Amino acid sequence: MHTLDPLYPTCPIRNIINRMSDKWSLLILGTLNQNGIMRYKELNAAIPDISQKMLSITLKRLEEDKLINRKMYAEIPPRVEYSLTKTGKEFMPAVDMMVNWALEHFDEIVG
Repeated sequence: MHTLDPLYPTCPIRNIINRMSDKWSLLILGTLNQNGIMRYKELNAAIPDISQKMLSITLKRLEEDKLINRKMYAEIPPRVEYSLTKTGKEFMPAVDMMVNWALEHFDEIVG
């Protein structure tokens, strides 16, 4: 589980941005937003440069943060599906705005 900023434990900006600022969280959320319900292997294929370990860790964190649902089916082999929660869906317009801004300003900032 993520820990709160010890100096500013009640600051929403510091604590939420810290949770979303890793390399993979926004990519996973965006992928689930585009595709709806996805299985682990589908997510791994959709984000080919993420390792299985990082995908597992990030999915677990996003589930703890209540941004994604993890539904496990009692089948053999086990089937697990991931989807956005209501909170995750409500977060996506902000993510979409950041993505659009990044596309618009990429050359200006990186180039």
